[in-house]
Amino acid sequence: MEGKLRLAEYKVLLYRLFLGYLFYFIARVLFFAFNTHLFAVDSFWALLRLCYYGMAFDTTALLYINSLFILLSVLPLTVNTQPKFQKGMAMLYFVTNLLAYATNFVDIIYYRFSQVRSTKATLDVLADESNKKLLFTHFSEAYWYVIILFILCSFCWIWLYKQVKVKPARVTDKKVYFLSSIVSFLLILTLVIGGIRGDFAHSTRPINMVDAYKHITVPNQGDIVLNTPFSVIRTLSSNNYKLQHWTDEGYIRTSIKPVKQYSSQPANKPNVVIIILESMAREYWGSMNHGVSIPGFKSYTPFLDSLSNNSLIFTNAYATGRQSIHAMSSVLAGIPSFQNAFTSSPYAKQKIQSIVSICDSMGYETSFFHGAANGSMGFQGFGSILGYKHYFGRTEYNDDKDFDGIWGIWDEQFFQFMGRTLTQEKQPFMATLFTLSSHDPYQMPEKYKERFKGGPLAIDKCVQYTDNSLRIFFNYAKTQPWFHNTIFVITADHTSQTYYPEYSKQINRFAVPILLYSANSDYNLKGVRTDLASQMDIYPTVVDLIGYNKPFRSWGRSLVSNLPTEMPRIINSTGNIYQLMQGNYIYLFDGKNITGIFAVTDKGLEKSLSNGQLNPEMQKGVMDCKALIQDYTDRIVNRKLVAEQKYAVNP
Repeated sequence: MEGKLRLAEYKVLLYRLFLGYLFYFIARVLFFAFNTHLFAVDSFWALLRLCYYGMAFDTTALLYINSLFILLSVLPLTVNTQPKFQKGMAMLYFVTNLLAYATNFVDIIYYRFSQVRSTKATLDVLADESNKKLLFTHFSEAYWYVIILFILCSFCWIWLYKQVKVKPARVTDKKVYFLSSIVSFLLILTLVIGGIRGDFAHSTRPINMVDAYKHITVPNQGDIVLNTPFSVIRTLSSNNYKLQHWTDEGYIRTSIKPVKQYSSQPANKPNVVIIILESMAREYWGSMNHGVSIPGFKSYTPFLDSLSNNSLIFTNAYATGRQSIHAMSSVLAGIPSFQNAFTSSPYAKQKIQSIVSICDSMGYETSFFHGAANGSMGFQGFGSILGYKHYFGRTEYNDDKDFDGIWGIWDEQFFQFMGRTLTQEKQPFMATLFTLSSHDPYQMPEKYKERFKGGPLAIDKCVQYTDNSLRIFFNYAKTQPWFHNTIFVITADHTSQTYYPEYSKQINRFAVPILLYSANSDYNLKGVRTDLASQMDIYPTVVDLIGYNKPFRSWGRSLVSNLPTEMPRIINSTGNIYQLMQGNYIYLFDGKNITGIFAVTDKGLEKSLSNGQLNPEMQKGVMDCKALIQDYTDRIVNRKLVAEQKYAVNP
């Protein structure tokens, strides 16, 4: 009798866990439906296949989340079947499950911006945001339909849960009850451990995010296989800065060249203004798409296109991260972010060689401008680590009549504020401005709504607005005494919404512009370059231009010296997979193995070339990828982000 009693309880437990699988399947289908344009899934059956592989990751997530619920369900407590106990169990079940389940719905929208399932790194970025309440209110209003979907799924889940109940029963033979419960408990515990690990083999590690990629042919399909609770749980205690030893220091010094030295000697120290445009992907710039065959292409950057005619532009440039905070370390210090944001890691609080520290050492005034609330995105804190002497945010602007209601001061007004501030600063100066208006919810001042109509994407009209803000800023700057001897660097932090299929390809999801401009012809900043360029290259390029002639740490290269001894390369990460571009190939690396090699022109990663024997260039590319990651982690973990002065090098 007692054995049958427990068996009935276990059947109900299985039903309740089955509901988890059902609603995770629904969330996965919704995730795909809202982001179809980002995934190359060519049939319904292909989607079902990805959902099938996703069950292993759902199992791990559901068992983690329901571990206490399962434990209380199988322990021989003799009151398991009583109504009050079952009511308490239902509360535990839905509080834990629905909180975790909600993260899947967050990623339905957030994924189109981050291009990766949310992880602990996402929580770290959110922790650095100073206006959480305002952002939550905005996103709740803007994406109300996703909240409605979550509520509907939750109500259905609760209703189905109530349809199968544990019937009240009294234990008559406690000895049989406890013995049968212990045997069942040990069996269920074994199954739970195997489910959390992903299998029962001692020789394999527990299932991890990179395991999603062994089932797919197009890398970002792994994000369909994954679920967000799994991604967050698996990264809560992960260390993405693990020391490796694939090669020796000699190979790193000759092939990766992490210590650079240039010998330019400008007549005067130039001012430097670095402008990082929020979400201003290469897709939106006409000048960055000359020669690219995109039917019906339209530019939303008339001013930047005109400026490009008198600038040095790079039409084959890429971001080294996926989020705004990634761009700050990449552009200013040449430090990319792979799985996690470097700036949010415990290793960020060390001495870091950067554009800022080098300019400080050369007597520059250094300033950082960001129109959001001071402290937003962690910019102010990391800026302090880098060594900026001045920080100008919404507090210093001190006029909330120009506040956009969500993020900060409108770009037009904040550009003008920076211009007036620079006019008051002592030269030479190095200033960085991080814009914010071309960001969801994609709004602009009322006076421009009839002027800037945009295009098929919500961001298009905001790109037009920010482009016009730049025009107004440059019109002012041209009248100032500091303008002629100033080098302007303009790039984007990351990409955003895509319209043209060319820019939905995985590699082009990192496609950003790089523009260098100066009214001073001595710097020779004119022309169009199609060789590989990266956000990491901005730091050594500026160091070269300002005439710093000592060794410094950099994984990038000077784009103006363009030395034959410095290999053009890009390295970034989808969050789980490293992507290295150099020479004729693109290499995908999961931290242990090369998972694919593609022609550098195959931006959609459609045809892997790594099935056969690797040619010598491929073999070197594989080793360079490992060597770069090895040196990256070594310098971060062992606090060697400043060049060893003994390693002077000749360019």
